[in-house]
Amino acid sequence: MSLPPLHSFKVFECVARLGNISAAADELHVTSGAVSQQLKILQASLGVELLVKQGRQLVLTTSGRVLQKHVASAIKEIGGAVSVLRNATIKPDEVKQLVLSIPGAYGLSWLATRLFKFMEENVHIKLTVITEAGFGMIDWRRADVAVAYGTPPDSGYWWRLLHGIRMTPVCSPQLLRGDRALRHFSDLTHHRLLHEDDGRQWRRWLTEAGCQDREYSDVHFEDFGMVLEAAKDGFGVALSDEVVSARDLDEGRLVQPFSLSVPALHNYYCVCSESNRSRPEVLELIEWLAATT
Repeated sequence: MSLPPLHSFKVFECVARLGNISAAADELHVTSGAVSQQLKILQASLGVELLVKQGRQLVLTTSGRVLQKHVASAIKEIGGAVSVLRNATIKPDEVKQLVLSIPGAYGLSWLATRLFKFMEENVHIKLTVITEAGFGMIDWRRADVAVAYGTPPDSGYWWRLLHGIRMTPVCSPQLLRGDRALRHFSDLTHHRLLHEDDGRQWRRWLTEAGCQDREYSDVHFEDFGMVLEAAKDGFGVALSDEVVSARDLDEGRLVQPFSLSVPALHNYYCVCSESNRSRPEVLELIEWLAATT
């Protein structure tokens, strides 16, 4: 059995990861029509349906999940092999300096672990990491590229979506016990809703849960790290996602009392200036982060 065109696998992996044809087209620098055509070719060649529309998103079928797992693993293996070959022949005077700006929020432990992996696989790039409070605060005199949380930047910058975030309640395990244990959506009336924005994200979640008409107490923090710390200490319920809170969820400091999730109002992007876009080391870092987050 002959394989479908290899490019169609890359297109499929991109759509599967982003859940949106337009977003995949932006990442691959092609038209939405070209992405749709590659998906049709792949599905026709394999004789199975890989993606189905669910609202505005494309979601994987059972066959699609199987293929996505193997394709993503294969792309990662190829990237690792290329890095090994490159690193074996690198000379000291060929090492490129790169400054990456990231948000200083506590919740970015998920990014730190990936950066150490990047440095291991790409010894031809010497990475310096600095922090900033928000996209508008990035010092572009120092930074070559940035990871920013928010909305896509204006003209003059080139960006890639790192991952589409879905928000769900997280809290301390202690809030699952006692007379006011979180068992139903309505139980949230007994607990503080913690947030770092103006409350819009919680309102979106409550609307989806059918609880928008109830009265809730809430606490606002300027820093998302403080929100998560308060949630871990049992002072209320926060909204987070499985990537940002992965370690706390794995180690039991946070739990997810409900499975309902909603799209985040903002997302994480990898950004550089248009002038830096042509630098191979900048593109390598952006492509690597986009493929591993």
